[in-house]
Parts: sequence; structure tokens; C-alpha cells
Amino acid sequence: MNTETRAVHPASSDASVPRRTAKRSPLPFLIAWIVIIAAGVSGAWLYTQHLQKQLTQQIQQQTNQQIAQMQSEYNARLEKLESTYASDMAALQSKVNSLNELLAFNRDNASSKTDNSNQLFTQLNEVQKQLNELKKNMEVLK
Repeated sequence: MNTETRAVHPASSDASVPRRTAKRSPLPFLIAWIVIIAAGVSGAWLYTQHLQKQLTQQIQQQTNQQIAQMQSEYNARLEKLESTYASDMAALQSKVNSLNELLAFNRDNASSKTDNSNQLFTQLNEVQKQLNELKKNMEVLK
């Protein structure tokens, strides 16, 4: 019987034709690749979100540090200017006071022969103008 079956079915012989294997479905392979690709894409997205948060925090910290530094420098400069203007104003005020005293003394002792009072009035007006300009500059800085 074996000989007849071999003669009738020559394809079943091992030497002449290779055996056919059963076809496997490509569906599990495709699903595995889709899962791997989806995992890679989602991992890349999560990593970029993480990096974005880190960069945002670092930039925010640097910005806050720079703002604080600029603010402290600005405050230091403003305090320096205020102290300078205050000392200048005090010096000018003392000059104005001394000129007022001198003017009052000159008026009391003025005679028709001298014209010093006009010169003192001119000097007093100039000093008063400078004092007013410094006050305006101080108000602008505030």
C-alpha cells in the first residue's frame, strides 16, 4: 500500500518536493509592531514634556534671579542718587541761607554809594534757580 500511495502521490515523497509548512497569521506580528511603535511615540512625547517642564523651570529661575539682581542694582543706584541729591540740596540750602543773611546784613548797612545789594540779589536768584532745578530732578527720580 505504501508503494501505491507513493506512486499515486509523488508530492508526498521527502526527496523530490520540499514539505509545505502551515501559514502563520501576520496579525500578531503587526500588533506587536504597532504596540512597540505606540510605546516609542508615547515615550518620546512624555520625555519631551518632561524636558519642556525642566527648561521652563530653569528659565523661570534664571529670570527671577536676573530680575532680583537688576532690582537690587536699581535700588542701590536710586539710594545713591537720593543721598547725593539730599547732600547737594543741603549744601545749596546752606548757601541760600548764608546769602540771605548776608543780604539782610547788606540791606541794613547799605548806603547810596554802594550797589552790592543788586549783586547779592542776582546771586541769590541764581542759587534759588539751582535749588529749584535740583528739587525738580529729585521729584522726577521718585
